[in-house]
Amino acid sequence: GKKAVSVMSRVLTIALPMALFLLAGLGVLPAAAQSLSDARAAYERGDYDAAHRGFLGIAEQGDADAQFYLAQMYRNGQGVPQDYIEAEKWLRRSAEQNLAIAQLFLGLMHYLGEGVPQNNAEALKWFRRAAEQDDAAAQAILGMMHRAGQGVPRDHAEAVKWFRRAAEQGNTTAQFNLGMMHRAGQGVPQDHAEAVKWFRRAAGQGDAKAQTQLGMAHYEGQGVPQDYARAVKWFRRASEQGNAAAQGLLGLMYGSGQGIPQDYAEAVKWYRLAAEQGLAAAQYGLGLMLEGGKGVPQDHITAHMWFNLAAAGATAVDKEVRERSVRARDRVEGLLSPGALSRAQRMAREWKPQKEN
Repeated sequence: GKKAVSVMSRVLTIALPMALFLLAGLGVLPAAAQSLSDARAAYERGDYDAAHRGFLGIAEQGDADAQFYLAQMYRNGQGVPQDYIEAEKWLRRSAEQNLAIAQLFLGLMHYLGEGVPQNNAEALKWFRRAAEQDDAAAQAILGMMHRAGQGVPRDHAEAVKWFRRAAEQGNTTAQFNLGMMHRAGQGVPQDHAEAVKWFRRAAGQGDAKAQTQLGMAHYEGQGVPQDYARAVKWFRRASEQGNAAAQGLLGLMYGSGQGIPQDYAEAVKWYRLAAEQGLAAAQYGLGLMLEGGKGVPQDHITAHMWFNLAAAGATAVDKEVRERSVRARDRVEGLLSPGALSRAQRMAREWKPQKEN
């Protein structure tokens, strides 16, 4: 779905300058490095015409690195019109010479259907070839595809294998997912302490989802002693990166005074940030604050809007949130005049989420 594509794009979208830097640092530049170096220098100073000419000349001679760089220029529309078909052609030539990063991006193009028909099996083939060369991003993606059954039968044990290989190289996406597999007992025996270990590694590198899960572990006392103050610390770190789940949980902590002095105004602030991103539980929480006039002036019209949105947006997993929101909406509805109710319903219809993270 769209969420999977979004996650995959985030894992795979590596800026070209970073790719160039990594390849240079690994010492994989070809013997005729001077011409390639000149083209790279032109790219880095924004002279895309010169970079394109330089990369093209070397790529046509069969240099895999130049073919990869050229493909990225076509894919990103740098110095040339964006052309996914041309990008796929040059990526394939490079990938067939076993350049791992080209295999990674060729897999991405097939996964997303950029310039080629969307094809999970073909994407999997190229991700696997890159992963077998220890490309951590490709390994993380293989783990996700095996877990989801994309292009391959669903296999949690195989997913864990690839997540572990990438996680041990420091890939935060893999570390987070490996933690989730241990937490759920998918492909491995359930082990909350092991889950916390991997969440902590990813959280320490700034991964907001891992920070949120680490906060939850401290909140619930799973894999670590229960510690509300530590939970708040990790929820705050993730919240400051725009993670909606963490923002909602931080709002809850401020509202309840768990691990931090009770502060309704702060609770409203964090609930609102999460609610604006579409998190149903936070929309319900914000509605309660508005209904009760806690940390914000009492406002039954806006409270109705948030309860309405929460009831409509709650997923199947959030059955309790939906039921509570429906009851709260109906409760507040009894306090509104027909005109006020009409206004609240119009506000809910016109509301649009503001996605952050």
